[in-house]
Amino acid sequence: MTAKDKDWATETLHDDYAQSLKVTRTLYDSATELQRIKVLENPRFGRFMTLDGVVQTTEGDEFIYHEMMTHVPILAHGMARNVLIIGGGDGGIAREVLRHAAVEHVTMVEIDGGVVEFCKEHLPSLSAGAFDDPRLDLVIADGAEFVDTTDRRFDVIIIDSTDPIGPGEVLFTETFYGKAKRCLTEGGILVTQNGVPFLQGEELTNTMRAFRALFADWGCYLATIPTYAGGPMAMGWGTDGPGRDVTLAELSARFAEAGLAPRYYTPEVHKAAFALPGYVLALMPD
Repeated sequence: MTAKDKDWATETLHDDYAQSLKVTRTLYDSATELQRIKVLENPRFGRFMTLDGVVQTTEGDEFIYHEMMTHVPILAHGMARNVLIIGGGDGGIAREVLRHAAVEHVTMVEIDGGVVEFCKEHLPSLSAGAFDDPRLDLVIADGAEFVDTTDRRFDVIIIDSTDPIGPGEVLFTETFYGKAKRCLTEGGILVTQNGVPFLQGEELTNTMRAFRALFADWGCYLATIPTYAGGPMAMGWGTDGPGRDVTLAELSARFAEAGLAPRYYTPEVHKAAFALPGYVLALMPD
């Protein structure tokens, strides 16, 4: 490796595709019991975090992912009061959920407390004070075990997992999805991070096969996040309620009432995100 090579962080999640981000500064580099965490700096995307070499979030484009993972299910539900987040140690999902004043309680279950602590220190803009909000209950525990044992029920469950390798692998199983559904209230909505379909099609198909067996209304919606390279990212969607059928007029009314000022999400984008291109439709199970 040359000196010039060392100035780039190269992600090789896929065997035949890679992306690189120029590194101007290393702010954190440490291995926890579960994974190696780095916080680096890039001229275009600002600070970014990698877990085991895979980009998880960047200051530059994190708002797209976090807004679409939260505002879509919460505004589609319309009456969400209790929200469960599995993962999301950087605090970005919690930040966006807590922007909804109508949400009364948020339970966030993160397996690695080290992620939370170093994100508070090195990526504070992502949580933006969310960890200090009295409505947030942070639980350091295994998310799969939590949904298996809790007797609580939630209006919206957001699975902000890493890719299906290492500690995050269990969060992509049919057993986990079934136990998560058990934790939903009537008409509740489950949303999952499901990777980039162009490069991770099997991952999406497997999740959709499980959702088809579990939910009356199942599918996915898309958002384009630049550093989740390879095309738009899929967010899995499952509910037995009418959430996807909410009209644009009703979404717009809920959006206005919530008083949100997002940078990516709009009611129009919300509706359009469920319109899937042919290659993604082809990944849906028969």
